[in-house]
Amino acid sequence: MAAAAAAAAAALRAWFWNERFWLPHNVTWADLAGEPGSGLQYPRAAHVLSAFPLALGIFAVRLLFERFIAKPCAINLGIQDSGPHRAQPNAILEKVFTSITKSPDAKRLEGLSKQLDWDVRKIQRWFRHRRNQDKPTTLTKFCESMWRFTFYLSIFFYGIRFLWTAPWFWDTRQCWYNYPFQPLTSRLYYYYILELAFYWSLMFSQFTDIKRKDFLIMFVHHLATIGLITFSYMNNMVRVGTLVLCLHDASDFLLEAAKLANYAKYQRVCDAFFMLFGVVFIVTRLGIYPFWILNTTLFESWELIGPYPSWWLFNGLLVTLQVLHIIWSYLIIRTASKALVRGKIGAGQFHPLHVSKDDRSDVESSSEEEEVTSNSTKGVFSTSSNGSNRLNGHVAGGQWTGEE
Repeated sequence: MAAAAAAAAAALRAWFWNERFWLPHNVTWADLAGEPGSGLQYPRAAHVLSAFPLALGIFAVRLLFERFIAKPCAINLGIQDSGPHRAQPNAILEKVFTSITKSPDAKRLEGLSKQLDWDVRKIQRWFRHRRNQDKPTTLTKFCESMWRFTFYLSIFFYGIRFLWTAPWFWDTRQCWYNYPFQPLTSRLYYYYILELAFYWSLMFSQFTDIKRKDFLIMFVHHLATIGLITFSYMNNMVRVGTLVLCLHDASDFLLEAAKLANYAKYQRVCDAFFMLFGVVFIVTRLGIYPFWILNTTLFESWELIGPYPSWWLFNGLLVTLQVLHIIWSYLIIRTASKALVRGKIGAGQFHPLHVSKDDRSDVESSSEEEEVTSNSTKGVFSTSSNGSNRLNGHVAGGQWTGEE
């Protein structure tokens, strides 16, 4: 039995690491093992395992950073460590709340009003408070954004500094000369594994952070990113991989900066960072990415090394990413143009992945006065009780919605 299991495992391993799939013609895994004493080292599948302890370390650093650096900064900016108004305990309404995903309809509201001897307005207010109390506080979101801003900014400048002296940054054909026999340097290894570990840390933190409605979307996004980074590392496409990583980091820290300004109620600074983010995002994703990255992965590599099975998969993933870039850029442009017509723009918790079908969703204002005006601002901005624009990252029909 044990022998059969071992044989099955060996067969599965041989099938997965099939050299005809992973490597160019006439290249074997033994060729990439490196000659003893030569000093040359190539990427190995075992290297990616080092990302796991590093991811745990990054997660621990994040907790310390948020507590001892980000939180004091938020408090100095006047962001209070207080959540929304908590709903009055009520077993009947709590049962209804857990059984539905949206606000109760008019018929159910009338029935609850008679059952509890409460007026409809009071019941609506209870459901609003109950929904809001499960949302993260502004302080929590500020701390999370400040951590991501710090990491994205640091890793972007590290990548620029590293690539500035890399020959393939100035001549992308260098990504394919003598491929896959391109030695792995320590700086390239640290850059790649650090990026991989960071996305693994985001996977870990999703299960400890306050669960948001985009949990599944972001889980799939992080998983796909981890898969692409791991895949490109194992077949030594790390040179072009560093270009992709750095290019995508170019706009991320600007978005987080816009969120920080929004939470701190610096609306003009928020607007400026968001517009700058939009410009950088569109230039890098619709200009540089297709004409620089895809040009080398599709055409220059075809000319220099020729296609093989994993080459098709790698380029298929990169082309799919370009399709997403086009969709996200369209949403950004439409959102910004509609907001400019209304005289307002903002970032809040925007991420191109967060797309909602409902302009309004289930977000309502957190004060009684705003309930009166909420319908007039439907699908554009939701306003928090302190009067600041609270834009929480969902694009719906080209409009910001305050969904979290």
